[in-house]
Amino acid sequence: MRLILFGGPGVGKGTQAKILSEKLNIPHISTDDILRQAVKDKSEMGKKAGEIMNSGNLVPDDIMVCIIKERLSKPDSQNGFILDGFPRTEIQAVALDKLLEEMNINQFAVVNIYADDEELIKRLNCRRACKECGKIFSLEKIDGLDKCQNCGAENSFYLRDDDKEDVIRNRLKVFKSSTLPVLNYYQERGKVVSVNGIGNIEDVNNLILAEHRKLKKDHSFFLITALNACPSSSLMIRIFIFFTIA
Repeated sequence: MRLILFGGPGVGKGTQAKILSEKLNIPHISTDDILRQAVKDKSEMGKKAGEIMNSGNLVPDDIMVCIIKERLSKPDSQNGFILDGFPRTEIQAVALDKLLEEMNINQFAVVNIYADDEELIKRLNCRRACKECGKIFSLEKIDGLDKCQNCGAENSFYLRDDDKEDVIRNRLKVFKSSTLPVLNYYQERGKVVSVNGIGNIEDVNNLILAEHRKLKKDHSFFLITALNACPSSSLMIRIFIFFTIA
């Protein structure tokens, strides 16, 4: 099972990736993490990426694709993986297609998990972080508490700038403008099916796994999450899961 996970702010991408990794017994590979690891390991691509990052520039797509290929080629990824954080643009989607073709992963379907933008704003705006350990909690879980359940720090909960409503709305706007072409790219290829993302974490995960079971006869798949626009005046964030058929 090969999965590539991509999603906007507040959709629960990291949480779903962790649960899927545990249930399917495949590694969750964050592109941010593997980039840092490649730089730390001083691999050929890691050295190039490190030099670019140290100069204050973004790592170009071709180097990121090479780093992704290096990681996906390691032994622990041979039975499957969850790749998180790529593609974020149509150009990256095309580059990813070429990489997957080289790795003999050619056919896939898309499961679209959607949630209204107002729901996402509500989710993010109701989060609080601990100033000491950085762990994030929902207001519901820390209601009435003045001590962090993770590190024990007192009176340490605060609203991060990234979780303030005006910042969230701008993040959603930026995400929509950069990611919508990725959705269009795959819709044009008839790869998208939709799953309702409104509900608790486990319910959404069960919907994802239900789609997986439908395709279980096809021994491998990959998922990508992305954003789509609602036809109404409000925005919609949608996670797209691309199941590749080996």
